[in-house]
Amino acid sequence: MRIDSILKTKRTLSFEVFPPKKEESGEKEELFRTIDSLRSLNPDFISVTYGAGGTNARGAVGIAGHIKSVGVEPLAHITCGPSSPSDIDRVTDELKSLGVENILALRGDRPVGFDGEYCKHFSHATDLISYIGSGFCIGAACYPEGHTECATLRDDLINLKKKQDCGASFFISQIFYDNSYYYRLVHEAGKLGITVPIIPGIMPLVSAKNIARIKSMCGSTVPLDFRNMIETYSSNPAVMREIGLNYAVYQIIDLIAKGAPGIHLYIMNRADTAAEICGRLRSVFNELF
Repeated sequence: MRIDSILKTKRTLSFEVFPPKKEESGEKEELFRTIDSLRSLNPDFISVTYGAGGTNARGAVGIAGHIKSVGVEPLAHITCGPSSPSDIDRVTDELKSLGVENILALRGDRPVGFDGEYCKHFSHATDLISYIGSGFCIGAACYPEGHTECATLRDDLINLKKKQDCGASFFISQIFYDNSYYYRLVHEAGKLGITVPIIPGIMPLVSAKNIARIKSMCGSTVPLDFRNMIETYSSNPAVMREIGLNYAVYQIIDLIAKGAPGIHLYIMNRADTAAEICGRLRSVFNELF
Protein backbone atom coordinates (compact mmCIF):
# COMPACT_ATOMS: atom_id res chain seq x y z
CA MET A 1 0.00 0.00 0.00
CA ARG A 2 1.19 3.51 -0.77
CA ILE A 3 2.33 5.50 2.25
CA ASP A 4 0.57 8.64 1.06
CA SER A 5 -2.70 6.66 1.07
CA ILE A 6 -2.06 5.44 4.62
CA LEU A 7 -1.36 9.01 5.75
CA LYS A 8 -4.77 10.09 4.47
CA THR A 9 -6.47 7.77 6.96
CA LYS A 10 -4.29 7.66 10.09
CA ARG A 11 -1.09 8.62 11.83
CA THR A 12 1.81 6.36 10.94
CA LEU A 13 4.38 4.56 13.07
CA SER A 14 7.52 3.53 11.24
CA PHE A 15 11.08 2.37 11.79
CA GLU A 16 14.31 2.60 9.83
CA VAL A 17 16.82 -0.22 9.35
CA PHE A 18 20.02 -0.42 7.36
CA PRO A 19 21.53 -3.35 5.42
CA PRO A 20 24.61 -5.18 6.69
CA LYS A 21 27.96 -4.25 5.18
CA LYS A 22 28.80 -7.90 4.54
CA GLU A 23 25.98 -10.29 3.73
CA GLU A 24 28.11 -13.36 4.37
CA SER A 25 28.83 -12.34 7.96
CA GLY A 26 25.51 -13.55 9.37
CA GLU A 27 24.39 -9.97 9.88
CA LYS A 28 21.68 -10.36 7.24
CA GLU A 29 20.00 -13.15 9.20
CA GLU A 30 20.28 -11.03 12.33
CA LEU A 31 18.61 -8.14 10.51
CA PHE A 32 15.78 -10.43 9.39
CA ARG A 33 15.24 -11.39 13.04
CA THR A 34 15.17 -7.68 13.90
CA ILE A 35 12.55 -7.08 11.21
CA ASP A 36 10.45 -9.94 12.56
CA SER A 37 10.61 -8.34 16.01
CA LEU A 38 9.66 -4.94 14.59
CA ARG A 39 6.71 -6.47 12.76
CA SER A 40 5.21 -7.46 16.12
CA LEU A 41 5.05 -3.74 17.00
CA ASN A 42 2.57 -3.14 14.13
CA PRO A 43 4.42 -0.46 12.16
CA ASP A 44 2.78 1.06 9.11
CA PHE A 45 6.05 0.81 7.21
CA ILE A 46 9.75 0.07 7.66
CA SER A 47 12.33 2.00 5.68
CA VAL A 48 15.61 0.49 4.56
CA THR A 49 18.61 2.64 3.72
CA TYR A 50 20.50 2.38 0.45
CA GLY A 51 24.04 2.82 1.71
CA ALA A 52 26.44 5.73 1.24
CA GLY A 53 27.06 6.51 -2.41
CA GLY A 54 24.56 3.86 -3.51
CA THR A 55 26.52 1.01 -1.93
CA ASN A 56 24.65 -2.12 -0.83
CA ALA A 57 21.90 -1.27 -3.33
CA ARG A 58 21.16 -4.90 -4.15
CA GLY A 59 21.20 -5.89 -0.50
CA ALA A 60 18.81 -3.05 0.34
CA VAL A 61 16.42 -4.13 -2.41
CA GLY A 62 16.43 -7.68 -1.08
CA ILE A 63 15.70 -6.45 2.42
CA ALA A 64 12.84 -4.31 1.15
CA GLY A 65 11.46 -7.43 -0.53
CA HIS A 66 11.75 -9.36 2.73
CA ILE A 67 9.90 -6.62 4.62
CA LYS A 68 7.11 -6.84 2.05
CA SER A 69 7.03 -10.64 2.29
CA VAL A 70 6.39 -10.56 6.07
CA GLY A 71 3.40 -8.27 5.68
CA VAL A 72 4.83 -4.80 6.33
CA GLU A 73 5.05 -2.02 3.78
CA PRO A 74 8.69 -1.23 2.89
CA LEU A 75 10.07 2.21 2.09
CA ALA A 76 13.17 1.73 -0.05
CA HIS A 77 15.78 4.49 -0.03
CA ILE A 78 17.41 5.44 -3.33
CA THR A 79 20.22 7.99 -3.49
CA CYS A 80 21.57 10.01 -6.38
CA GLY A 81 25.25 9.45 -5.65
CA PRO A 82 27.16 8.17 -8.66
CA SER A 83 24.12 6.19 -9.89
CA SER A 84 23.41 6.33 -13.62
CA PRO A 85 19.90 6.26 -15.11
CA SER A 86 20.41 2.58 -15.94
CA ASP A 87 21.37 1.91 -12.30
CA ILE A 88 18.18 3.57 -11.13
CA ASP A 89 16.12 1.69 -13.72
CA ARG A 90 17.56 -1.63 -12.56
CA VAL A 91 16.78 -0.91 -8.91
CA THR A 92 13.24 0.36 -9.56
CA ASP A 93 12.50 -2.62 -11.83
CA GLU A 94 13.61 -4.98 -9.05
CA LEU A 95 11.50 -3.12 -6.51
CA LYS A 96 8.44 -3.34 -8.76
CA SER A 97 8.97 -7.06 -9.21
CA LEU A 98 8.96 -7.45 -5.42
CA GLY A 99 5.76 -5.45 -5.01
CA VAL A 100 7.49 -2.47 -3.36
CA GLU A 101 5.47 0.70 -3.95
CA ASN A 102 7.29 3.30 -1.83
CA ILE A 103 10.64 5.04 -2.38
CA LEU A 104 12.48 7.67 -0.34
CA ALA A 105 14.45 9.69 -2.90
CA LEU A 106 17.62 11.31 -1.53
CA ARG A 107 20.63 13.10 -2.89
CA GLY A 108 22.82 11.27 -0.41
CA ASP A 109 26.06 12.37 1.21
CA ARG A 110 29.43 11.70 -0.29
CA PRO A 111 30.86 8.73 1.62
CA VAL A 112 34.18 9.11 3.38
CA GLY A 113 36.99 8.11 1.06
CA PHE A 114 34.83 8.19 -2.09
CA ASP A 115 37.06 8.71 -5.11
CA GLY A 116 35.33 10.02 -8.18
CA GLU A 117 32.65 12.42 -9.34
CA TYR A 118 29.67 12.35 -7.00
CA CYS A 119 26.11 12.97 -8.23
CA LYS A 120 27.33 12.70 -11.80
CA HIS A 121 23.91 12.01 -13.35
CA PHE A 122 21.44 13.29 -10.74
CA SER A 123 22.62 16.44 -9.00
CA HIS A 124 19.72 16.84 -6.60
CA ALA A 125 16.92 14.80 -5.06
CA THR A 126 14.51 16.71 -7.31
CA ASP A 127 16.25 15.23 -10.37
CA LEU A 128 15.82 11.74 -8.97
CA ILE A 129 12.18 12.32 -8.01
CA SER A 130 11.39 13.58 -11.51
CA TYR A 131 13.21 10.68 -13.15
CA ILE A 132 11.51 7.96 -11.10
CA GLY A 133 8.15 9.51 -11.90
CA SER A 134 4.66 8.47 -10.91
CA GLY A 135 5.12 4.70 -10.80
CA PHE A 136 5.90 4.85 -7.09
CA CYS A 137 4.80 6.75 -4.01
CA ILE A 138 7.83 8.97 -3.46
CA GLY A 139 8.91 10.54 -0.19
CA ALA A 140 11.83 12.85 0.48
CA ALA A 141 13.92 14.18 3.35
CA CYS A 142 13.66 17.47 5.20
CA TYR A 143 15.76 19.19 7.84
CA PRO A 144 14.13 20.89 10.85
CA GLU A 145 17.25 22.96 11.52
CA GLY A 146 17.91 23.57 7.83
CA HIS A 147 20.26 21.66 5.56
CA THR A 148 23.88 22.26 6.48
CA GLU A 149 24.63 23.35 2.89
CA CYS A 150 21.90 26.00 2.80
CA ALA A 151 22.63 29.52 4.03
CA THR A 152 19.12 30.00 5.46
CA LEU A 153 16.10 27.91 6.38
CA ARG A 154 14.12 29.70 3.67
CA ASP A 155 16.60 28.55 1.02
CA ASP A 156 16.17 25.00 2.26
CA LEU A 157 12.38 25.29 2.26
CA ILE A 158 12.40 26.55 -1.33
CA ASN A 159 14.21 23.33 -2.24
CA LEU A 160 11.64 21.39 -0.22
CA LYS A 161 8.83 22.98 -2.23
CA LYS A 162 10.61 21.92 -5.42
CA LYS A 163 10.63 18.32 -4.15
CA GLN A 164 6.88 18.50 -3.60
CA ASP A 165 6.33 20.04 -7.02
CA CYS A 166 8.38 17.24 -8.62
CA GLY A 167 6.22 14.57 -7.03
CA ALA A 168 7.18 13.98 -3.39
CA SER A 169 3.97 13.11 -1.53
CA PHE A 170 5.38 13.12 2.00
CA PHE A 171 8.53 14.09 3.88
CA ILE A 172 10.46 12.44 6.70
CA SER A 173 12.59 14.74 8.80
CA GLN A 174 16.20 14.36 9.81
CA ILE A 175 16.64 13.74 13.53
CA PHE A 176 16.19 16.56 16.02
CA TYR A 177 16.10 16.87 19.81
CA ASP A 178 14.37 20.23 20.14
CA ASN A 179 10.77 19.93 18.94
CA SER A 180 10.51 23.67 18.37
CA TYR A 181 12.64 23.26 15.24
CA TYR A 182 10.10 20.81 13.82
CA TYR A 183 7.18 23.11 14.59
CA ARG A 184 9.00 26.01 12.94
CA LEU A 185 9.68 23.87 9.88
CA VAL A 186 6.02 22.88 9.51
CA HIS A 187 4.83 26.45 10.02
CA GLU A 188 7.25 28.00 7.54
CA ALA A 189 6.73 25.19 5.03
CA GLY A 190 3.00 25.85 5.06
CA LYS A 191 3.60 29.53 4.28
CA LEU A 192 5.48 28.47 1.12
CA GLY A 193 2.67 26.19 -0.03
CA ILE A 194 4.08 22.87 1.16
CA THR A 195 0.99 20.83 1.91
CA VAL A 196 2.13 17.19 2.07
CA PRO A 197 2.62 15.49 5.47
CA ILE A 198 5.93 16.07 7.26
CA ILE A 199 6.70 13.08 9.49
CA PRO A 200 9.12 13.84 12.35
CA GLY A 201 12.14 11.55 12.67
CA ILE A 202 13.26 10.64 16.19
CA MET A 203 16.42 8.80 17.21
CA PRO A 204 16.65 7.89 20.90
CA LEU A 205 20.00 9.13 22.18
CA VAL A 206 20.86 6.23 24.48
CA SER A 207 24.64 6.56 24.45
CA ALA A 208 26.71 9.65 25.28
CA LYS A 209 29.31 8.72 22.67
CA ASN A 210 26.76 9.38 19.93
CA ILE A 211 26.52 13.14 20.60
CA ALA A 212 29.57 14.08 18.55
CA ARG A 213 28.55 11.72 15.75
CA ILE A 214 25.06 13.20 15.58
CA LYS A 215 26.44 16.72 15.56
CA SER A 216 28.84 16.00 12.70
CA MET A 217 26.32 13.93 10.76
CA CYS A 218 23.36 16.30 10.69
CA GLY A 219 24.09 19.30 12.91
CA SER A 220 21.24 18.52 15.31
CA THR A 221 21.18 20.68 18.41
CA VAL A 222 21.06 18.86 21.74
CA PRO A 223 19.17 21.11 24.23
CA LEU A 224 21.19 22.22 27.23
CA ASP A 225 19.05 20.50 29.89
CA PHE A 226 19.20 17.21 27.99
CA ARG A 227 22.92 17.59 27.36
CA ASN A 228 23.54 18.27 31.06
CA MET A 229 21.80 15.02 31.98
CA ILE A 230 23.81 13.13 29.39
CA GLU A 231 27.11 14.56 30.60
CA THR A 232 26.26 13.92 34.24
CA TYR A 233 25.47 10.26 33.68
CA SER A 234 27.63 9.51 30.63
CA SER A 235 29.72 7.01 32.62
CA ASN A 236 26.65 5.00 33.65
CA PRO A 237 25.32 3.24 30.53
CA ALA A 238 22.15 1.93 32.18
CA VAL A 239 21.14 5.39 33.43
CA MET A 240 22.16 6.97 30.13
CA ARG A 241 19.92 4.57 28.21
CA GLU A 242 17.00 5.33 30.51
CA ILE A 243 17.49 9.07 30.02
CA GLY A 244 17.59 8.68 26.24
CA LEU A 245 14.48 6.51 26.11
CA ASN A 246 12.50 8.83 28.38
CA TYR A 247 13.50 11.89 26.38
CA ALA A 248 12.40 10.22 23.13
CA VAL A 249 9.06 9.34 24.75
CA TYR A 250 8.63 12.97 25.84
CA GLN A 251 9.39 14.19 22.30
CA ILE A 252 6.89 11.80 20.77
CA ILE A 253 4.05 12.65 23.17
CA ASP A 254 4.60 16.36 22.57
CA LEU A 255 4.70 15.89 18.78
CA ILE A 256 1.50 13.85 18.73
CA ALA A 257 -0.27 16.32 21.03
CA LYS A 258 0.55 19.08 18.55
CA GLY A 259 -0.65 17.28 15.47
CA ALA A 260 2.31 15.42 13.94
CA PRO A 261 1.08 13.05 11.17
CA GLY A 262 3.18 10.17 12.46
CA ILE A 263 6.45 9.16 14.07
CA HIS A 264 9.48 7.70 12.31
CA LEU A 265 12.01 6.04 14.63
CA TYR A 266 15.67 5.73 13.70
CA ILE A 267 16.54 2.69 15.79
CA MET A 268 20.00 1.72 14.44
CA ASN A 269 18.75 -1.86 13.89
CA ARG A 270 17.96 -2.19 17.61
CA ALA A 271 14.58 -3.88 17.95
CA ASP A 272 14.88 -3.68 21.73
CA THR A 273 15.01 0.11 21.55
CA ALA A 274 11.87 0.16 19.38
CA ALA A 275 10.12 -2.23 21.77
CA GLU A 276 11.02 -0.07 24.79
CA ILE A 277 9.63 3.06 23.14
CA CYS A 278 6.47 1.34 21.96
CA GLY A 279 5.93 -0.31 25.35
CA ARG A 280 6.06 3.02 27.15
CA LEU A 281 3.71 4.56 24.58
CA ARG A 282 1.35 1.61 24.10
CA SER A 283 -1.77 3.54 25.11
CA VAL A 284 -0.80 6.53 22.96
CA PHE A 285 -0.27 4.36 19.89
CA ASN A 286 -3.42 2.30 20.52
CA GLU A 287 -5.64 5.33 21.00
CA LEU A 288 -4.19 7.94 18.65
CA PHE A 289 -2.67 6.03 15.71
